[in-house]
Amino acid sequence: MEKIVIVGAGGFGREVKIIIDAINEIERKYEFLGFYDDGFALDTLVNGFPVLGGIADLNSVSDSISVAVAIGNPIVKSKLLSQLSNNKLTFPTLIHPSAIISKDYVVIEKGCIICAGNIITCNIKIEKFTILNLFCTVGHDTIIGAYSSFMPSVNISGEVKIGECVYVGTGAKIINQLHIGNGTIVGAGAVVSKSLPENCTAVGIPAKPIKFHTNE
Repeated sequence: MEKIVIVGAGGFGREVKIIIDAINEIERKYEFLGFYDDGFALDTLVNGFPVLGGIADLNSVSDSISVAVAIGNPIVKSKLLSQLSNNKLTFPTLIHPSAIISKDYVVIEKGCIICAGNIITCNIKIEKFTILNLFCTVGHDTIIGAYSSFMPSVNISGEVKIGECVYVGTGAKIINQLHIGNGTIVGAGAVVSKSLPENCTAVGIPAKPIKFHTNE
């Protein structure tokens, strides 16, 4: 069995532990050791499992270990990962067994987390460390950039190109053949019917940018 830990001991981290449990019910693949989180004291118990240290402590791990990064904020997630230099760390993609994923030309890169109820159709590329939370749908010929995060019940139509470090809030809908630029935030419940530039926050029906920001 592969030893695995979760970065992030908050709510989503606990939900990722549920995915690991569901995978193990089908095939005993992972031995869960605990969490790493700078916001918790060492040895704090989270749902019965210990906090093993802060993020920097992962760089001193001497045994091979799998790491699931349960951080929803794309910018925080990408910066955190840039701090991890330990070659003993690997980043598996975790897919809940209830997810429906076509075998027709779907590429899901390392470190992704696909939660329960997702539907992913055909000719799709999901780049590294992307999170698809509960009950999202991804239509044909879509590309999703690295480190992006999609909250529950996001619907992505076909032929959509989404940049890196994009965050899409709960229940948002993205119409087909659109582009969303790097670093953009789409508010909960928004309907994206026109392409969005990078580094903006867009809300409403239809979604419109209300401000621009930097992601430094």
